[in-house]
Parts: sequence; structure tokens; C-alpha cells
Amino acid sequence: MKRVLLNVDKYQYDIHSLFKAFWGNEDVKVVIALDSVSYDSNEDLGDCDEDFFAKVGIISDKESEQGVFGKVAVCVFPDIREEISFFDSNNTEKEDSASTSGAVTELDTSKNAVKKAIYLALKKATGKELPWGNLTGIRPTRIAMNLIDKGRTDEEIADYMKNTYFVSDEKTSLSIAIARREKEILKDIDYENGYSLYIGIPFCPTTCLYCSFTSYPIGAYSKLVDDYIGCLEKEIDYVADNFKDKTLDTIYIGGGTPTTLEPHQLERLIGYVKEKLDTSCVKEFTVESGRPDSITRQKLQTMHRMGVDRISVNPQTMRDETLRLIGRRHTVSQLIDSFKMAREEGFDNINMDIILGLPGETAEDVRYTIEEIKKLGPDDLTVHSLAIKRGSKLAEVLHEKELKGELKVPILESINNTEEMMSIAARGAADMGLTPYYLYRQKNISGNFENTGYARKGKAGIYNILINEEVQSIVALGAGTVTKRVYGNGRIERCDNVKDIKLYMDNLQEMIDRKNILFK
Repeated sequence: MKRVLLNVDKYQYDIHSLFKAFWGNEDVKVVIALDSVSYDSNEDLGDCDEDFFAKVGIISDKESEQGVFGKVAVCVFPDIREEISFFDSNNTEKEDSASTSGAVTELDTSKNAVKKAIYLALKKATGKELPWGNLTGIRPTRIAMNLIDKGRTDEEIADYMKNTYFVSDEKTSLSIAIARREKEILKDIDYENGYSLYIGIPFCPTTCLYCSFTSYPIGAYSKLVDDYIGCLEKEIDYVADNFKDKTLDTIYIGGGTPTTLEPHQLERLIGYVKEKLDTSCVKEFTVESGRPDSITRQKLQTMHRMGVDRISVNPQTMRDETLRLIGRRHTVSQLIDSFKMAREEGFDNINMDIILGLPGETAEDVRYTIEEIKKLGPDDLTVHSLAIKRGSKLAEVLHEKELKGELKVPILESINNTEEMMSIAARGAADMGLTPYYLYRQKNISGNFENTGYARKGKAGIYNILINEEVQSIVALGAGTVTKRVYGNGRIERCDNVKDIKLYMDNLQEMIDRKNILFK
């Protein structure tokens, strides 16, 4: 256990995330110590207790008409200390500017000064640099996009990301390239008068051990599916009544695994959407088919006939051994057959997902997966870095296998993404003519890397960009979904549907009322 004492009741999430980024294999606890933490510059740091690790806090601050000036300090035992000055301006409209010298400037807020000091201290303590520097947010490309909107050049953006957040040159270049590509892809989207629709199907053939999405085994819930679709239809009625003057830009049916629905159920749901909503301006209609063991030719024919123009057929890995380990009940052979069947049925925009850092996999496994995917030639490849919680089912299974001696390497090493794996995937995408078009990060992500979508020209997933950049309102239907309203000034408000299927169905009107309140 690594314990961090903090003398202010704020920034806990960012502090915890940053320490975990450096010490991913350790439990980290941030404790609000307030007055009990001393930051005297002459303090003898001495030896730490066995479970003690660091002190973080604001050691001085002074208010003025312009804002609050102060200094933060980070002490990493036994002998590392970093101090950084900050300035929290009273002018909320004050434009950020880039540091060109690499030195800390007065323009650092107290929050970023804390994160900078932690980063520099842990860099010294571990000899390690993080690809995304001190960034803990999940949307790093938004920084580049905001600076592009302010007219900054690529060089100015690169300087800002490097000197303000210590982002590596590679990730800085990637962020800028993706931000510019996103702006081009979204240039015809009407943010103010448009919206996107998400429909959640919370059923799967089985639940993957790493999965954190709302998902229920279809075998146990099959008798509820028709009634569940009936509830979705009532939510669709709400959308039809309240968004008739808005433009529907994209539709995404996700899950779970939407193709656990039978062909007639898919036809019923998609048909109801097209009957009730004006889909004449829809630029993309995606169904996340995902699991090959849920795909049949009849389902593919139904989706294609009903106007679905983008699907996912997801391998995660092309190693059968790993698929079994993570709870996927399909084989690589089934994946290949499903992909080819989708091509035969006319789908010319097929996404595939892979996950790097899966338990026991090495760079050679990733290379093999990429080479096998090249043979299929998807139009869109999403490369995920495994994000796993220590208390998840996957972690429990791996621990049991470690005790039995069934893992090739120790558990903490068996879940490990690397720069080499990321490079293999990126080069493989480039070899297939795919370029990066969106990017996001997750908490506890393996290797402190990111998830990146690559696509052929004209095949990028528009909804993926919209949901990640949060620039357009998204109306979400179904159990466990979250609706987002994006205002013209960038403010975002949310309302959620309950995750439990029966609770969702029993309290459907409340779910609709939540949306009514959000969009009133």
C-alpha cells in the first residue's frame, strides 16, 4: 500500500490517477490529512513508514485582485521534493498560453501545479516517463482541438502540451493529427440543431471477464427481450415527439451485443426507429455486432436490408487460448467466417476491435493478431489498451491461475501493454491504409496508453468522435445508458437510465421524465 497525504480537500481523483500511472501494480490511497501535514522547506524528511509514500499539498497562497498566487510541494520519501508556483486567475475568460522555455510559469493553476510537481517527483523516484505526462483526463485530444479553435499553429500546440503537461513528442503529434482529422470529419455536423441516437441492448452470449458495461447473459433473459424492445419503442416515441425539429445525424445500437436479438427482433427495432424518426439526414447507422458467436447470415441480411451501413465484428485477439481465458465463447475461425459473411452480404464498412495487454500476451501475440487481421482487411480498427480493476472477475481468475501455476508469467506482468505493442498495432493499421481518427483514455489503462480508432478515408466512425469529444447532444435509450445534453457554450449535463433491466422496465416513465427535464 502506497499512502499519499494531502493537505487540501480537492484534486484527490487526479492525484490518485497520477500516482497509479507510475505505480500501477501498487494499491494507492490518498488521505486528507489537512493540518497534520507539514511542508516546511527545512523539514527533515527522514525515513518513511513501510506503507508511507508521499506528501502533497499547497504550502502557501495569497489572494489579490487578479486571483490567488501560491506554491505547491510534493515530498516523495526519502529525499525527493518538488515545489512549483501557481496562479489561479479570477478572470475565467483568461486565455491559456504556452510556455516556450519549458519552465513552470505563473499561468499554472493550482491543480496543474500539483500534477506537475507529482510528475517531476515520481519521474525522479522511478526513472520513468509517462507517454501522456501528467494528463489524467480521458480526452487529451480536446486540448489540441481547443487550441486549434484559437488559431494556434501545430508548433505552438506541441510546445504547450510538452511544457504544460509533459506529453511525449509522439503523443503530442498523434493528438494534433487526430484533432485536425476530427474537425474535418465533423465539419458538416450541426452541433446546435442536430443530435445523435444511442440504443443500448444489454444482452450478451456470455459476459467477458474484463467487461464493465451493462451486460446480461441472453440465455437467462431471453423471455424479457420482446418486452424490453417494447420499452425502447416508448422511448423512441419520446424522441419522435420532442426532437422532430432537430436533425438526426447518427444512430448507434450498442451494448452488450445487439446481435443477440433474433432477426425478427432486429427488424422490429430498426423498423420502429425508421418509422417514427426522420432518418433522411442520418450520416451513419451502426450496429455493434461485436461477438462472432451472435452473428448469423439472416441477421446480417436483416440489418443490411434495414439500412445499417456500419457494423463491428470484434476479435479482441486472434489467439484462441486468450479468447478462452477472457471468457469469449467464440473461436478465431468463427470470427473469420463471420467477417467474410458480412462482406458477402454487402457490408463495406466493418470495424474490428482488438485489445492490447490481454493476460499472458506478448508483443509476438500482438504481431500475430495484426498479421491475421491484415488478411481480412477491415475498414476501421479500434486498438484498445486493457483497463482492468483489481477486484474484477478477470483479476480473480488470473490470481487463481497464478496459484495453480497455469500462467506463463506472474499476474502483474501478464496484464501489460507496452510501447512495442502499440507500435506494432499502429504500423499494422498504416499497412492496411488506416489512419488514426479518434482517441480516448480510461482509468487504470494498461501501460498508461490510450485507445485509438484507425479508419480508411470516408469510413471513420462519426458517432465515436461525437461521443468522445462531447460536442453534440446524444439521446440514449435503454438500460444503463447515459443521455448527454451539450449546450452552445460547451456546458454538458447528463441524465442516466438505471442499469438493472427489470428496474428500467418497471420505471420506464421515470427514465423518460428524466430526459424531459434535461431537455426542457
